[in-house]
Amino acid sequence: MTLIQLSAPLTVTDGGLETTLVFHDGIDLPDFAAFPLLDTEVGRTALGNYYEPYLDLGRRLAVPVVVDTPTWRANPDWGARLGYDANQLDAVNRRAVQFVRQLATSGPGGPVEHVVNGVIGPRGDGYVIGETMSAEEAAAYHALQARAFAETGAEMITAVTMTYADEAIGVVSAAGAVGVPVVISFTVETNGTLPSGEALGDAITRVDGSTEAAPAYYMINCAHPTHFAEQLTTGADWLARIKAIRANASRSSHAELDEATELDRGDVADLAGWYRRLNTILPDLRVVGGCCGTDHEHVAAIAQSLVELRS
Repeated sequence: MTLIQLSAPLTVTDGGLETTLVFHDGIDLPDFAAFPLLDTEVGRTALGNYYEPYLDLGRRLAVPVVVDTPTWRANPDWGARLGYDANQLDAVNRRAVQFVRQLATSGPGGPVEHVVNGVIGPRGDGYVIGETMSAEEAAAYHALQARAFAETGAEMITAVTMTYADEAIGVVSAAGAVGVPVVISFTVETNGTLPSGEALGDAITRVDGSTEAAPAYYMINCAHPTHFAEQLTTGADWLARIKAIRANASRSSHAELDEATELDRGDVADLAGWYRRLNTILPDLRVVGGCCGTDHEHVAAIAQSLVELRS
């Protein structure tokens, strides 16, 4: 399957789903999990309202949209904490694919060119690794979500906020087993290294070396550009593998964000400026969106800025 974002000059995706729902919409998300919202009409309405501005951005700029499922926490450990057994998790992951596809094809604004992206989050909390898995263990652990996404027609799978290479390798294996293209997104600390201490380039090189370069591409998410820009050394071979950025609005560390009681939206124009700088560093930046603290205003500013820069 050829992903449309690999041939489109620019593709957009969404921003900080959970931070928007919590801080803008006042919705309680136990364990920062959005997927339970799929189980109620009120929750589905809230999710639809969240996604629509991003879909509208794609329509206005005439660019494709990578539409993520709200399933970052919908894995066995987090699901069990929220009262979901394996069958219920399988069902909610399937509903997530159907839900976002419906929004992109027949939502209130009409259809938009899109890619349905099944989101897999880390077994841990995304900031602290906790107990690690071997690549084989991670493949088995994430198989439930991968299978649910494949069987409901997701065009791709993305492992978001990966904190160490072995778990990422496992997700690549799980996606490969069900025949769906996979993207790996690493997060980094303020010093530009993964929470595991691995250098970003080393992690990408290791995943590629262990999987015969199976990922369609790599992404960086849940970090401000000031945390990783210096790590993107011009000329390094692995730079061409990074084709997507979903940065945080805030320059705070993961530890500081974990303790935050108020939303730090950062500076919208400044963040867009950082994406313009990244556009000059990364030779094939194709997909842009946001992460913690960002909303549709940030992503619109980023996308519009890059459209103007590239025109």
